[in-house]
Amino acid sequence: MCGRIMQRSPDLPGLQSESGATPEDIARAWEAHFNGAPAQYFWVIRRKPRSAVYVRDLIQWGLIPNWVKDPGDWPKPINARCESIQTKASFRDAYRMRRCLVPIDLFFEWLKILDVDGKPAKGAKQPYAIAMKDRRPFAVAGVWESWTDKATGEITRSFAVVTCQANALMASIHDRMPVILAPENYSRWLDNIEPDPVDLMVPFPPELMEIWPISSRVNSPGNNAENIAAPV
Repeated sequence: MCGRIMQRSPDLPGLQSESGATPEDIARAWEAHFNGAPAQYFWVIRRKPRSAVYVRDLIQWGLIPNWVKDPGDWPKPINARCESIQTKASFRDAYRMRRCLVPIDLFFEWLKILDVDGKPAKGAKQPYAIAMKDRRPFAVAGVWESWTDKATGEITRSFAVVTCQANALMASIHDRMPVILAPENYSRWLDNIEPDPVDLMVPFPPELMEIWPISSRVNSPGNNAENIAAPV
């Protein structure tokens, strides 16, 4: 599961890209997401169709496949499990042809707190922040889609984050984690030359990452302060 992220900027060390968003797009949709949530717009890096150029666009989190008739009746999944992404109708075309990178500074996850009987206490969870040890931005794997409103011609682009089994660090709080890609694998993921780069969808080395407990203020996306990931 990956349902909350921090994204300060579209910059991703090790990858050059050009802006695909207009000034109007940026003014309408962009803000620094210290506590970013689904349905919001995030910077996403993708390969421009029929081009070798990488562009950064503002795209909504929550995937809408191009064949969906009414997005209002569609669940808009925010995650795509790597184990079924090749075959599940919601993701298979995007995975084969429309892969992307989501540059983030860190992500958040919640640990269920157990009661004295060893059962999950109702509503009790401890939030954590997870980042690279060097605190540099990093890329999580994603897939994107374009949906066109047939009545107006308006295009909505959306994405989902690809997840895999947790590494040893993440397993202490959750059994899933986003697929994190090393810089040397960015082009393999983005170029769509390989229809199924399955070897990239593996847990990231835990020794390069760090995790720490944070305040429950992160539970509300409305708390978008820069210090939301301060340790407690």
